[in-house]
Amino acid sequence: MPGTRCTAAFPYLPQRQEKRRYPMQPTQAERATPSQRNVLRGAIFIMATSSIGPAFLTQTSLFTEKYLASFAFAILVSLLIDIGAQLNIWRIITVANLRGQDVANRVIPGVGHLISAFIVLGGIAFNIGNIGGAGLAMNVIFGIPPVIGSLIAAVLIIGIFLLRNAKGVMDSVMQVLGLVMLCMIGYAMLQSSPPLLEAVNRSFNPDDPLILLLPIVTLVGGTVGGYISFSGGHRLVEAGITGVENVRLVTRAAVTGIATTGVVRICLFLAALGVVSQGLSLDPSNPAASVFSHSMGTVGYKIFGVVLLAASVSSVIGAAYTSVTFMYSLHDSIRRHNQRMVIGFIACSTLIYSLVGQPVKVLVVAGTLNALVLPLALGCVLLASRKPAIVGDRYRHPTWMLVFGLLAMVATAVGVVMSFNALLEFWQS
Repeated sequence: MPGTRCTAAFPYLPQRQEKRRYPMQPTQAERATPSQRNVLRGAIFIMATSSIGPAFLTQTSLFTEKYLASFAFAILVSLLIDIGAQLNIWRIITVANLRGQDVANRVIPGVGHLISAFIVLGGIAFNIGNIGGAGLAMNVIFGIPPVIGSLIAAVLIIGIFLLRNAKGVMDSVMQVLGLVMLCMIGYAMLQSSPPLLEAVNRSFNPDDPLILLLPIVTLVGGTVGGYISFSGGHRLVEAGITGVENVRLVTRAAVTGIATTGVVRICLFLAALGVVSQGLSLDPSNPAASVFSHSMGTVGYKIFGVVLLAASVSSVIGAAYTSVTFMYSLHDSIRRHNQRMVIGFIACSTLIYSLVGQPVKVLVVAGTLNALVLPLALGCVLLASRKPAIVGDRYRHPTWMLVFGLLAMVATAVGVVMSFNALLEFWQS
């Protein structure tokens, strides 16, 4: 019927106009529900706070005392390398909708399982140290024995993963812990009155750039090494924020995560610089605590306890969650019972710390093996970026980003060589 044909024809014109006007669907960020936005922020903070552990606090304080304002240059360079590593990893695994170990297995069969083994071993080792840090923080804040404090912290963390909405609660907890650390360390920075102009100048004009190679490699390894570089990306994959249509969203999240870590490190660096610029020395046994004590006295020491607790708890959560996601490809039951696996992971680390303490040689070996993860995994990711069978035909990986990734891979590979040399000397001592 003419009327029917005319009526049926009308919808085609608006559809063609809308298609021309909107050639691509909006990203999930533009349509994000509150729960999705919470996941995005959680992914950012799980990466950022996982890298801000007890070792982060100690390294930043020690390097600042040794290199003074020139350490700003090392922070700046390491941040650029970190961004290069994170951008490559987050973009490729989300575009491919695959976790890091699965991408590696697609590139070189079996390598993903090797990476998973290193990350799980390293995750347990790091969590023993993180649990110990939580116990020390409890001792600083409440005066209870460190072992008892670590048990209390572990029970509280396990309680999160007993909840039905554990992942959502985890996202919120990581955001709160990150903001607590940022505010506390920022306040310590303001109280120490650092020489800002000198720090800015040395960021681009250090006294001796070559001697800063070791701290640069150390910072890169501590910020995006091991499981850390995959923590946020795996959270996005698990939440379904994947595909080419979400590349810009993922890019912003990766940069924001590194920037958050960078801001916290800069604040701690400036706080320590303000202290040492006044001629004060940091306690070698606990340099980060000295920064807060010299800046704010007894209250500062308590604030350090809060920062250490937040850093330790967030690192325990990040290490356990991400390590378990690397076990998903071993058996489907691990994915189905992932919360129980996370609880078991945390309980195992806590039990080892409570019974044995921190077995130094085991931790050093595990940490050194974990250092292999980033150059190996990043190399697989960079190869995957040029394989349409993995990333699809619609995605084109930017060349400049590939160069950044290669730079990060070389920097971390140098760190691996240095780590193994140090390991041999340590093992023979």
